[in-house]
Amino acid sequence: MEKKYNFQEYELAVQEQWEKEKTYCMSNNPGPLYSIDTPPPTVSGKLHIGHIFSYTQTDIIARYKRMNGFSVFYPFGFDDNGLPTERYVEKKKNIRAYQMLRSNFIQLCIDESKQAAQEFKNLWQRLGLSVDWDYLYSTISDSTRKLSQESFIELYKKGYIYRRDEPALYCTTCRTSVSQAELNDQELPSLFNSIIFKDEKGNDLVIGTTRPELLPSCVALVFNPADERYQHLAGTKATVPLFNNTVPILQDELVDSEKGSGLVMICTFGDKTDIVWYKKFDLPYKQSIGLDGKFTKQGDFLEGLKVFDARKTILDKLRDQNLLITQQPISHAVNVHERCKKEIEFILLPQWFVKILDYKKILLAQAEHINWYPSFMKTRYKDWVENISWDWCISRQRFYGIPFPVWHCKDCGQLLFANINDLPVDPQETPYKGKCTQCGGTDIVPDTDVMDTWNTSSLSPYICYQLLSGDESALSSNDILIEFLPMSMRPQAHDIIRTWAFYTIVKTWMHHGTIPWQDIIISGHVLADQKEKLSKSKNNSLLEPENLLQQYSADAIRYWTASGNLGHDVAFSEDQLKVGRRLITKLWNVFRFSQPHLATFNTPKKEPEELGVINEWLLHRITICFTDYKKYFEKHEFSPALDQIEKFFWHDFCDNYVELIKHQLFNPQDYAKDSVYATQCTLYWVGLRLLQLYAPYLPYVTETIYQLLYKSHEQVLSIHQTNFSTIQVPYVFQESVELGDVIISIVTKVRKLKTEVQLSLNMPLVSLTIYTEDDDRFAELKSHEQLLRGVTHAQEINYQLDTFEKTKIKMVDGFWHAKVTV
Repeated sequence: MEKKYNFQEYELAVQEQWEKEKTYCMSNNPGPLYSIDTPPPTVSGKLHIGHIFSYTQTDIIARYKRMNGFSVFYPFGFDDNGLPTERYVEKKKNIRAYQMLRSNFIQLCIDESKQAAQEFKNLWQRLGLSVDWDYLYSTISDSTRKLSQESFIELYKKGYIYRRDEPALYCTTCRTSVSQAELNDQELPSLFNSIIFKDEKGNDLVIGTTRPELLPSCVALVFNPADERYQHLAGTKATVPLFNNTVPILQDELVDSEKGSGLVMICTFGDKTDIVWYKKFDLPYKQSIGLDGKFTKQGDFLEGLKVFDARKTILDKLRDQNLLITQQPISHAVNVHERCKKEIEFILLPQWFVKILDYKKILLAQAEHINWYPSFMKTRYKDWVENISWDWCISRQRFYGIPFPVWHCKDCGQLLFANINDLPVDPQETPYKGKCTQCGGTDIVPDTDVMDTWNTSSLSPYICYQLLSGDESALSSNDILIEFLPMSMRPQAHDIIRTWAFYTIVKTWMHHGTIPWQDIIISGHVLADQKEKLSKSKNNSLLEPENLLQQYSADAIRYWTASGNLGHDVAFSEDQLKVGRRLITKLWNVFRFSQPHLATFNTPKKEPEELGVINEWLLHRITICFTDYKKYFEKHEFSPALDQIEKFFWHDFCDNYVELIKHQLFNPQDYAKDSVYATQCTLYWVGLRLLQLYAPYLPYVTETIYQLLYKSHEQVLSIHQTNFSTIQVPYVFQESVELGDVIISIVTKVRKLKTEVQLSLNMPLVSLTIYTEDDDRFAELKSHEQLLRGVTHAQEINYQLDTFEKTKIKMVDGFWHAKVTV
């Protein structure tokens, strides 16, 4: 072993070895199936340290499972269809999709996705993800598009999907409808404006609103029937200011009489309550804001203006005509699109929906059959489902994505679906074959929407099954329930519980009536200094993984990721990277110390007849460490599992054991041959076990050391293909542990005494006197006197049956004498 561990050189060599030998291929790791539904990252820019955090945590668990005897199915995908990729390409190329030929733009997205996906893959490989890259998928590939379209057709036939002209959540910035799960609440400043309407007699009616620009979309006024102030207005009409049209005055219990004047205008649409009233009272629809975010002809003098310009204009006109009474500054929660952070609108559109509201109880019950780690994350899921107020809108008015395999007959309105055997299909490029099955008409037009990205990503268990089995009929297969579903594990971050986790549970239940996975593992986010999430859309992502890999190594970065507990956000810590780097150096140095003592030592063919108390003490400690390590890992708690190794490695192994055996290894002539052999065996076993325990966290340095010291003995190609159960039979030596602790206590006290008087730890002692009140202890200690003399450098050891002598060290006639009590 070289003096220094050159991580850049060794990591490259190990990576090439893994690729050449297909170390993580399932066929090279036989055992029961353990399947991982890995998150396909969105191909929309560069990866940041937050991605590294969660994906590496998944890999730690995958590596543990593989070494625990499972054949780990660890595929990887790239989510490269839909809005995120489209916006990424638009920004990168400084173009707008609607200004280009659709086919040209789609090809541009495909080309850019391939390039970004390759960059992602290269980074994941450098970080040491033990993915089987033979199982790689794309959410825009032909097979995935076919699966997604087939799922859509099947769920429509089952009655779970419907199409209707419905008020939709619409982002005029991204120019697409969005789902409830894609919204964030953002506290924004606004003005609560008191505006004068007129009743039929010309009297003033005061209306409070934060959206005066929606006056051209006002279709009614409404008050609470218990509000006596307005009882006389029931069934009458009011005149809308500036636009002078009349609207009915209605009554409804949803009105809060204490808010504003207690009289509310209904617009199509200002908020969700407007939609409730629109449906309840069968009101007309007046769309004043277009899909481009500009006002339509319905807005009259506002036509062509953006929302905030229109608001300013209408307030100025109201003020000029003395129709604006007061303006009160307020702060209120507003729905914004999570991607562009802009306020959304409610617009009536023909949309495709997946039924959710009818099945909320079932979907809540499904969560009870899944193991949630950490368990409190199940509450987050349940809270989300309980508070859903919309069915899942899966339509998107975009260019790039998976199209709905549907045509529309303009003569009778019939929906015409593609044949399953013809999938995947793009109706905008492929004319419908034949005539309308309803009316025989030929005026048939394609559906122009594409599917929500999550509508495809939610099929990831089925995509994974098709990868593994080669069976492209996953949705109709009964074998999938026997062989594959539920999958073993779904790892993901907590912010997409309401999307990816929820929608996957929805789809798997609707298709096969089961849960998608046995366990769901929820990671936290990495926080920047200002305590906000690192993301590609924020300017706080200053830590480029490539730069960190050059400076700290993949293992050091992985060590930092393991410091985070499941489900909890963690601030990025460069200090933790430095701790990881120090650990890697220590591991290298400790095994470099071991190498010459194992160089002429063959793999133990038989266990020593006598191990000796210190060896038994260490074997007992590593057994307890491994037991606790497994206990935590079985709950996917990799951070506490790492703590167990750290305590053993630094304290038991480095600080104590290595120091205790140095004299024996460097002076074997002073010890019985069998005793030296027992120490070599123990050093070999425990060293290999240590490499195994650290391997899920630090795959590169552990592999490198294994190749140099152990591979020729173990005849297994990689440390990551060794099995925990075949390395060391558990040892339990309670008596040796007690005596070992006493010996270590003596050595520790002698070291402390020498340090206090600034002596080298190698400084000889003329005498060491050990005081104890336990007569039996004398005999035990005397049987290990050679070890004690070697470690403490004491020429003579005396024993006193006494406990009153204090621990001390003193010089007499130029020679040092120490006294300790145990």
